[in-house]
Amino acid sequence: MEITVDRVANGGWCVGRHEGRVVFVRHALPGERVRVRVTEETARFLRADAVEVLRPSPDRVQAPCPYAGPGKCGGCDWQHATPEAQRRLKARVIEEQFARLAGIEREVTVEEVPGAPGGLGWRTRVQFAVGPDGTPGLRRHRSHEIEPVDACLIAHPEVEAVGAETRNWRGAETVEVIASSTGDRAVVVTPKGRRTVTMPDLGAPADVLVHEGRGRTRAVRGEGVLHEKVAGRTFRVTGSGFWQVHPGAAQTLLDAVLELGAPRPGEWALDLYCGAGLFAAALAEAVGPEGGVLGVESDDAAVRDARRNLRGLPQARIERGRVETALDRHGIERADLVVVDPPRAGLGRPVVERVAALEAARIVYVSCDPATLARDVAWFAGLGCGLAELRGYDCFPMTSHVECVALLTPTGARS
Repeated sequence: MEITVDRVANGGWCVGRHEGRVVFVRHALPGERVRVRVTEETARFLRADAVEVLRPSPDRVQAPCPYAGPGKCGGCDWQHATPEAQRRLKARVIEEQFARLAGIEREVTVEEVPGAPGGLGWRTRVQFAVGPDGTPGLRRHRSHEIEPVDACLIAHPEVEAVGAETRNWRGAETVEVIASSTGDRAVVVTPKGRRTVTMPDLGAPADVLVHEGRGRTRAVRGEGVLHEKVAGRTFRVTGSGFWQVHPGAAQTLLDAVLELGAPRPGEWALDLYCGAGLFAAALAEAVGPEGGVLGVESDDAAVRDARRNLRGLPQARIERGRVETALDRHGIERADLVVVDPPRAGLGRPVVERVAALEAARIVYVSCDPATLARDVAWFAGLGCGLAELRGYDCFPMTSHVECVALLTPTGARS
C-alpha cells in the first residue's frame, strides 16, 4: 500500500495513516510518499517498512552501509538521512515526548558530538550475536534473526581492527568488542549455555574475557581491564562495564553536567548511578576538601572501579546498592547538588520522590531515553522541581537514540 508519512515518532519510526489506522513506518522520512510492506498488525496500528520511495524528502541520502534497509540489520535507524536531518529528527522526538508526557512545550537543539566524522566510525563497543554455526552478525529489527556482516560502518576503527565479524565463534551466544580511548581493546564472550567457545585468532591484540553468569566475567587472556582518559584523569573500566560508546560523549556530557550543575567549593553533592565514577571525580574536584561527594552504584565491578578511580579524592566515597535503599541506609536527607544518570528505564516514581525530598538546589538528570526522562520530569514537577534547561546531544549517530541533559531547580509549587 502507499501512504504519506507526516511526522517522526520515538524509536526510529515515521507516522502515517491508512484507512483510519495509524501506521508506524521505518526507512522513511517526514513528508515522503512511500510504498510500504506491513510487518506487524494490531487492532490499533500497523508497523511497516518503506520498500519504495515515491516522493523523497530533500533530506534523503543513499545509506552508506549495504546492511541498512528493510529486513536487514536493525542497528541503525537513520542512515537514509543526512546527519543534520538526523539531529533535527531527534530534537522533534524530544520535544514531542516532553509535550505529550510532561505537558512542557520546549524548543530543543540536538548538538553534534565530536569524534564521528559523517556519523560513522564512532561506536567503541559493539556486541555481535552468533548463529548456531558460529557466524557472527547483528540482529534484524524486532527480531532474533541474525544478519551476517563483514564490517560495521558505525563501529570505531579500533573495534573493526579486531575483525570479529570475519571469525568463527562456535559455542558463543554473543561477542562484544570494546576499544578504549587509550588504545586498550577487549573481547567479551558469552557462551551458549555451558558450551565451550572456540577462541579464534584475532586481527589485533585484545584481552579476552568470558561471561560466567550473574554479571561476572573471567579474563582468559590479559587482565580484561580498559582505561579511559577524560579531563586529564584516567578511569579504569573492567570488561564490559558501563562507559559511553561514543568517543566524544564522556567529555561532552561531563562538560554539560558541570556547567548546569555548577558545583561550588564546600557543597555536598550526590552522583547516583555513578558507574565508574566519571561525574563523581569531577564533582569531588569542584567541591574541594571542604565539600563532599557520595556516589551510589549497584554493579559490583563498577563499584570496585569507581573506588579505585577516586583514590586521591578523600572527600568522595562510593557506596554499593540501589539508590533509594543506599540513601536511606546512610541517612542522606539533604544535598546541594544531585546528578543522576540512570539506565534507559529512568528513575521511576519511588526514586523521583526520594531525590525530590533531598531539596537540592540543582538536580542534573542525564538520560538516554527522552520518554522516560519526560515522564520523570513530570513527576518532579509535581514535587516542586521544575525544568530549568534541556539539552540534546547526538551521542548515537545513524540511530534513533539520543542523549539528554536536563537541569531541574526548585519551584516551590507542589501538586
